[in-house]
Amino acid sequence: MKFPPTTRKIISIILVFVLSFNITFLSACSAGNESDITSITIWHVYGEQSDSPLNDLIDEFNSTVGKQKGISVKATKVSDTNTLHEAVLKSEQGGPGTEELPDIFVAYPKTVMAMQNQDLLVDYNDYLTEDEKKAFIKDFITEGEINGKLTILPIAKSTEVLFVNKTLFDRFAEKSGASLDDLATWDGLFSTAVKYREMMGRPFLADDYLFNYFQLGLASRDSSLFTDTGLMLDGDFVDLWQPFSNAATQGAVWLGSGYASEALRTGDAVVSFASSAGVMYYSDTVTYEDNTTEDMELITLPCPTYEGGKKLAMNRGAGLCLLKTDREREEAAMTFLRWLLEPERNVSFVTKAGYMPVTNKGFSDYLPDAVGTLESPRYKSLYKTFMAMQQDYSFYTPPQVSFYLDKETLFEKNVRQILSEQAVDYSEKIGKASGTDAEVADDKLLDELSTDALNKIKDIVE
Repeated sequence: MKFPPTTRKIISIILVFVLSFNITFLSACSAGNESDITSITIWHVYGEQSDSPLNDLIDEFNSTVGKQKGISVKATKVSDTNTLHEAVLKSEQGGPGTEELPDIFVAYPKTVMAMQNQDLLVDYNDYLTEDEKKAFIKDFITEGEINGKLTILPIAKSTEVLFVNKTLFDRFAEKSGASLDDLATWDGLFSTAVKYREMMGRPFLADDYLFNYFQLGLASRDSSLFTDTGLMLDGDFVDLWQPFSNAATQGAVWLGSGYASEALRTGDAVVSFASSAGVMYYSDTVTYEDNTTEDMELITLPCPTYEGGKKLAMNRGAGLCLLKTDREREEAAMTFLRWLLEPERNVSFVTKAGYMPVTNKGFSDYLPDAVGTLESPRYKSLYKTFMAMQQDYSFYTPPQVSFYLDKETLFEKNVRQILSEQAVDYSEKIGKASGTDAEVADDKLLDELSTDALNKIKDIVE
C-alpha cells in the first residue's frame, strides 16, 4: 500500500520515537540489572593470573550460581603469600597509593596477628553451623581460630614430606644395601645421609625448613621449642640437634641458600624435606655440573618420625579471610565460599594445585578416585602419601606468638651459616689419625663442633 507523503512523514516520526524509547528503556533495564549484582573481590596465591585453577573456578561460579544469584567474583590480585602478607598489612594501615582491602584474601595466622585491627575481619562462627565446621578436618580449621574467633577458613592445605630421587637412591642402594624404609625415621635418614656422603662424596639431604625439624620433633614428644618470650634450645632440643648437626658437619646435608627442589634438580641432593605444595617446582630430569642430564623418577614419602615421638606433620597452607562490610556482601561471599568448599569441587581444585583437600568427605569419598585420574607420576605419588598421612598422622599447628616469624628467620639464616663453616672446619681437621684412633678422634671432633655451633646459635637466637 502506498501512503501519501504527509502520512509517510508521520509514520517515520512515530517509528523514530518508538525506537528511541525502546533503546532508552533497555538501557535503563540493563543499568538496573548491573546495580543488582553484588561484586566480590579476592586476592589469592593459587597460580598465575592467566593460568590459575582458582580463577577457572571463579569463572565457573560466575557463569552458573553467581549468574543465578546476582553475584560476581573477581580476582584482582594473584601473587605469592609473602607479597600478599605485605599488601594486606599496607592496605589495612592506609595511606597514599594503597589499595583497598578486597572482600576475600589469602592469609596465614601471622598476617592476621600482625593486623592492627583484627575486628575488620568476619568471624566465620557467625555464618557457619556446627555441622559445617565439623565437616572440616579438625586440625585444619582450628588453625584459623585466633583470639577466640574463626577468622581464617581453610581452602587448601599442605604439609612437609620427603621428595626422593629414586633413580639416584636405587643406584646408591645397590652399593650400600640402603633401603627406602631407612628414611622412615630421622635417625635412619641421617645415618643414610652420612653413609651416602662417605661413599658418593656428595650431600644426601636438602631441608627447606630446619626450624620445623626442631619444633615438630619437640612437639611430637609433648615438649616445645617455644617459651613465653623466645626459643628453648636446651633439654630435648639437644637430642634433636646432635644427629642433625653431626650429619651437616660431615657434609651430608646440603646447606645452600636456595630451595631444596634446586638441589634435587642439580643432583646436589638425593632427598629433600620440603613443602608438599612445592611438587610443581620439581623436575623429571637432573642437570649436573657438566650440563649432562639424566631422567629422574621422583617419589614422595611421609614425614619421617622421631624416636620416642608421635607421628606428627606440619600443618601448612594459608586460608581465606573475609572482610567485614555489610550483611548482603558477606552473604554473597559466603555463597561463593560454600560453593568452592563443596568436597568434590574442593578435591578437583586442590589436585590441580598440589594441595590437600580440607574436608573429611573430600579425603575419604573423592580423593582416591581423583588420584586415579592424575597423569603425572610425581603427583600420584604425592597424593598417595597424603592419604597415608591423613590416616596415620596428626597435623601440628605452630603457636600463635608475636615473635614467631622473627625467630624463625634468625634461626634458619644462622644455623645454615654456622654449620656451613663447621663443615669446612671439620673437613680441614679430619684425617690426621688412622684406624681406631681416627674413629675416636672423629667422634670427639664432631661432639666439639656440635657443641660449639649450638652455643653460637644460642648467643644469637635466644
